[in-house]
Amino acid sequence: MNIVALNRELDLPAFEKGSVWLAGAGPGDPGLITVLGLHALKAADAVLYDALVDERLLAQARPGAELIYAGKRAGKRSCKQSDISRTLVSLARKGKRVLRLKGGDPFVFGRGAEEAIVLAEAGVPFRVVPGVTAGIGGLAAANIPVTHRDTNHAVTFVTGHGADGKLPDLDWTAIAKGAPTLVLYMARSFAAEIAAKLIAAGRRADEPAAVVSNASLPSQDVRVTTLAGLGQAAAGTDAPAMLVIGGNVALRDVLQGTKQYSSLSPLASLKNTA
Repeated sequence: MNIVALNRELDLPAFEKGSVWLAGAGPGDPGLITVLGLHALKAADAVLYDALVDERLLAQARPGAELIYAGKRAGKRSCKQSDISRTLVSLARKGKRVLRLKGGDPFVFGRGAEEAIVLAEAGVPFRVVPGVTAGIGGLAAANIPVTHRDTNHAVTFVTGHGADGKLPDLDWTAIAKGAPTLVLYMARSFAAEIAAKLIAAGRRADEPAAVVSNASLPSQDVRVTTLAGLGQAAAGTDAPAMLVIGGNVALRDVLQGTKQYSSLSPLASLKNTA
């Protein structure tokens, strides 16, 4: 079924001229964009895309569409957020269909909400197209389930990178005790510091942990370690990475076929008891 027939079959909304769609491209693999996101990409006149958007996905843009790099990467020269937002408004006011294509989900530790506020205040019509966030989809690609009834009934998502490029000033004691599973975005550079704070707050130093870089891509790299060893594991890569801490990490061996589920006995011991 071609894209036109699919759009008709699913009754997808029209991408109107003079509007902006804020869409998530997923954690990396171009196949993880949503159908609605691909529909937008095929229809857009201009696409402002992030650094982590796969080139194979950009190749699916409508012929003649303007592709504008609008990425931000820690430690590298990046586009200013104010310039990106201003460009979205300007292009929409010229009557273009504007797609802001962001890695993961636009509202999960991205700047999608900030861009939506600017569009709303400027009176520019917009639509948010959710995406598969790396903290769920990226871990699934690494065979690390974000939840399992024997390890956790809650999960905490944390950003490890503030607007100033530093580790955010968070209540690490509350985070340590808040959920058995912790998933940290953009935290690779501060992994050792984060681990020390969590251990000081009561998390076990030998608790399973992992660094997942280039999640869902052929170059995906998964480094399983302990909370105490998280800093060293994260220092071994400069690729975009997620950190995950909790008993769920131990389930990776079961899903990989290298360990029996029953051998993780008692699995309850993998729960955070802080």
